[in-house]
Amino acid sequence: MYRKGKLYFRYGTMGSAKTALLLTTAYNFEERGMRYVCLKPVIDTRESSNVIRSRIGIERECRWIYHESDLYDMARQMFDEAEAVIDWILVDEAQFLTAAQVDQLARIVDDFGSNIICYGLRTDFRSCLFEGSRRLFEIADTIDEIKSTCTCGRKTIINARMDSNGDFVEEGAQVEIGGDERYIAVCRKCWRNKRIEQSYRSALPFTLV
Repeated sequence: MYRKGKLYFRYGTMGSAKTALLLTTAYNFEERGMRYVCLKPVIDTRESSNVIRSRIGIERECRWIYHESDLYDMARQMFDEAEAVIDWILVDEAQFLTAAQVDQLARIVDDFGSNIICYGLRTDFRSCLFEGSRRLFEIADTIDEIKSTCTCGRKTIINARMDSNGDFVEEGAQVEIGGDERYIAVCRKCWRNKRIEQSYRSALPFTLV
């Protein structure tokens, strides 16, 4: 029997409850007796064990995705172990996937009929697309934004990286794992105004006391 699946991308800024949504979705699948598995790129080193954990304390076991992992082969192995096609595959931190791995997820959907939901960030601290997110925008069947609100009331768009003084960082590696002490989600206007303020402050001459 032909199974018709979809590749979903649900994106939002940091703090928009993406992981909590993934975990509540997993809970609902359990309640209904549906087959599912959770996956997560191992680049997120905040967890020492193979779990996906939200800020509100709920968690589920997951399988690691490594940079060199072939997700199509991984899926075939999981289906062999389960002796059935897994109905739903939930992927956390999908922005850290490679473009090739996103293509592999699409092949799983097309060849086996599984439904795959990817949760992740759209852009980095410089407002540039992550590789995995870019590819998901290009080929996902369904794209949904998980919205959150800036302190000014506007929709958050930017995942701003902060230094120890609370200033926004504009240079550095794209990937740097951190939480509330390192990142803050803001709207585009607040991000721009903060950077203008920092630029003006750095241009001021030193004041002699």
